[in-house]
Amino acid sequence: MDSKGHILVTGGAGYIGSLLTAELLRLGYQVSVIDTLLYGGESLLGFLYNPNFHFAKADVTEPGAVRSSLRRDWSKPDKVVHLAAIVGFPACQAVGRQAAWKYNVEATKMVFEQAARLGSGRFVFASTYSNYGLSADGKPVTEESPLNPQSLYAETKIAAEEYLLSQKGSTCAPLIFRLATLYGISPRTRFDLIINQFVLDAYSHRELIIYQRGYSRSFVHVQDVVRGITMGIEASEKKARGHIYNLGTEMGNYTKDEIVGLVVKRLPETVVTYKDLTFGGDMRDITVSFEKIRRVLGFQASLTADDGVREVVHALRTGLIRNPHDERYRNAQFIVQ
Repeated sequence: MDSKGHILVTGGAGYIGSLLTAELLRLGYQVSVIDTLLYGGESLLGFLYNPNFHFAKADVTEPGAVRSSLRRDWSKPDKVVHLAAIVGFPACQAVGRQAAWKYNVEATKMVFEQAARLGSGRFVFASTYSNYGLSADGKPVTEESPLNPQSLYAETKIAAEEYLLSQKGSTCAPLIFRLATLYGISPRTRFDLIINQFVLDAYSHRELIIYQRGYSRSFVHVQDVVRGITMGIEASEKKARGHIYNLGTEMGNYTKDEIVGLVVKRLPETVVTYKDLTFGGDMRDITVSFEKIRRVLGFQASLTADDGVREVVHALRTGLIRNPHDERYRNAQFIVQ
């Protein structure tokens, strides 16, 4: 079977994974997906016809889950993209420290060790810009900036990063992407992300209640994240091994007020209410530099936050997503805006 190579994607039924799977198949790769289907598997149904697609329902926290999930008649995966995790501050808080550590740190070690034993040459890891926390001097944070985690989620991602970076001499080269906050539609859309959630609230209730008003965040479209990860898969060894890249765009550095403005522009009947709230959580107030990924990998974002708002409004208005309040569209039952 001719293909560009074999890629294993953990968490491939998820928000990023389902869209990444589609792109890798389009590019001509064989793709194996491992997922527990916590949020259902409908996002993968469109790939079942494809002879280059293989799915296994498995839990990456189980020993040997990767090896036992692979097809015996295919070559071993050349590269692994590890997306499976408990994603986000609220989801990690909900399950508690022990479970968050098991799924986000211990599972990363187990998948990496199996990838190395299988002879995979690259391990692409999805981390988060939450690791930077609050910017001490107000300047844009770079990959060299000190890490200042404000949540359990960020703590787990930093621990996983530290393990992977300690393995950069391995035959399996670690490559880390720190993702900005995602938005946009995918085969398994999430509505517990700020832009998507704001659009849903404004569309459903004609009202937005905003906390932490002045905070700056960095946003990136899920389609651009998929392009960035694909570039990481295809990058040279020199540009990949042991590298960390902030994945996003300076165009995506917004304050919450600016995001609200984009939503109200599309849904002008929305009433906006501001409330003060202090909470012990993911207190990100930063702008992010994406100079390295632009310079080294040549990455440029193609979509803007306004594109994302328009896309989500369209999906809701046309009924493409029939019940956006369903639990399957959330990693956690609450988010703090």
